[in-house]
Amino acid sequence: MARNTNRYVCQSCGTAHPKWSGRCEGCGAWNTLVEEAAPEAAPKGLGNKVQGRRLEFVELSGVSEQAPRRMTHIQEFDRVCGGGLVHGSALLVGGDPGIGKSTLLLQVICRLAQGTSCAYISGEEAVDQVRMRALRLGLAAAPVNLAAATNVRDIVASLDAADGPRVAVIDSIQTMYVDTLDSAPGTVAQVRASASELIRVAKRRGITLLIVGHVTKDGQIAGPRVLEHMVDTVLYFEGERGHQFRILRAVKNRFGATDEIGVFEMAEDGLREVANPSEIFLAERRGDVTGTAVFAGMEGTRPVLMEVQALVAPSPLGTPRRAVVGWDTARLAMVMAVLEARCGLAIGANDVYLNVAGGLKVTEPAADLAVAAALVSSLTGEPVPADAVVYGEIGLSGEIRAVSQSETRLKEAAKLGFGTALVPTRRKGSGGDAGMRRIELHHLSDLLPLFQAAPAQKSAPPKNTPKAVSGGGRG
Repeated sequence: MARNTNRYVCQSCGTAHPKWSGRCEGCGAWNTLVEEAAPEAAPKGLGNKVQGRRLEFVELSGVSEQAPRRMTHIQEFDRVCGGGLVHGSALLVGGDPGIGKSTLLLQVICRLAQGTSCAYISGEEAVDQVRMRALRLGLAAAPVNLAAATNVRDIVASLDAADGPRVAVIDSIQTMYVDTLDSAPGTVAQVRASASELIRVAKRRGITLLIVGHVTKDGQIAGPRVLEHMVDTVLYFEGERGHQFRILRAVKNRFGATDEIGVFEMAEDGLREVANPSEIFLAERRGDVTGTAVFAGMEGTRPVLMEVQALVAPSPLGTPRRAVVGWDTARLAMVMAVLEARCGLAIGANDVYLNVAGGLKVTEPAADLAVAAALVSSLTGEPVPADAVVYGEIGLSGEIRAVSQSETRLKEAAKLGFGTALVPTRRKGSGGDAGMRRIELHHLSDLLPLFQAAPAQKSAPPKNTPKAVSGGGRG
């Protein structure tokens, strides 16, 4: 009787199982096992028949050439990539369906095609559909070579040629398949094998490879995690369907800094660059509204000002609601607990809603003080000063901790017309204050005197009066 050589592989984590089961033992996901043909067993051990080639070691202090770059002249895209695309590199772009990944890469490839041989290979759309999008974007005249294909063998044969393209877009990797495998396109084995073959020919020929990847419902790129390790750069294209803004974020980059972002605006003629995101995110802000605070944040090396909105309302429910958009729910719970325990404010019995306007997602702890200011403003009914920006990290004892790149944050705020900054106490040897009036806060209770109509408190907080520092003086 022939032995069954098939196995069941989890499509979330890649764990192989000898038989099907409803739940993956590796990651705990349900209904993710798909039957695949088992690969041939690799020979055990290296043996002594073949002598290995000795490695040639070099000095660490040697001089290496800088990797050449291809500039797309889309400044937001070049910024996230670290100054342009590197020859022979593989770049993976992930994002939700319909967020604009194909539109972005079509605009990029059309810009590059003005001086470089470029190809756009689509596995999801026909050639006519890609042409329709290019016509809508005003890019129909760009000298880009189009093809609709999913067989990796055919794609590699087209790229591995002397007159092949120098830049290629694969849209998307989940639609590609290697005909030597029996599994369906999109499975772990097919995604891994397809990406490996495409990246190998790109490295050998010096082709810049741009790969589109789908994401799961958790926001992670679909397929095996090894896919992100195989490429040189991983970008996430983020945004909310209800907002016109899109954020291109680098989470891995072998040729540049990570955590850089590029901001785009979705319009009828495609994606437009947003050169000054702070001005756009604050365009509809009203300074006399309670429950709002302007946070001076950092996204990579770029300072970005955004509005944090909070609403504290009496709850008719036994368990008050906590709704958060654009921030960490656990972080909000911590800030509320510190306000209650260290400052005596009664918030827990209320519904609390928190929103970062513009569709941005804030991850840095420097937003703690801005969130606290918005909560206190909504609770007291007193607005935060209209010309004030806020930033600082809050500790569990209520202390306000200093954050990095304070001078850069203040310069961006001063450029947009803000004159006051609610900030932590300045460190020794720190930079200037960009001519702004600093209100330095040592403890979270220092924030309460700024709101004159503070509600009745459960316990009297420490009475620390904040110090106002003008110009270049120190607090």
